[in-house]
Amino acid sequence: MAWTSLCETSDLEPGKGHYVEIDGYHLAVFLDGGNYYVIDNYCPHAGGSLAGGFVENGCAVCPWHYWAFRLSDGELNSHPGVKITTYKTRVLEREGKPALVQANLAMP
Repeated sequence: MAWTSLCETSDLEPGKGHYVEIDGYHLAVFLDGGNYYVIDNYCPHAGGSLAGGFVENGCAVCPWHYWAFRLSDGELNSHPGVKITTYKTRVLEREGKPALVQANLAMP
């Protein structure tokens, strides 16, 4: 596992997803309630892009069929046991440069 930079904190808007593709990962990055979250981008239902959705009540909502996955643990809000992968996330502050959102990813 390695901390991997995904985007600058300024790239994110509260309640909206940001898509990142890096080293074979397709990720959705969110800012919600002052916290940063990184989850798999694709909804397991029909492959909708979660980054293209929105945040509601702490959940990333798929824009295709409105399946809502909790940002905190990836579980489908209405069906416990159905989950997407979430990633440990941190913010890397840099002097004189924008802060970076990083996720702890298994790198090849």
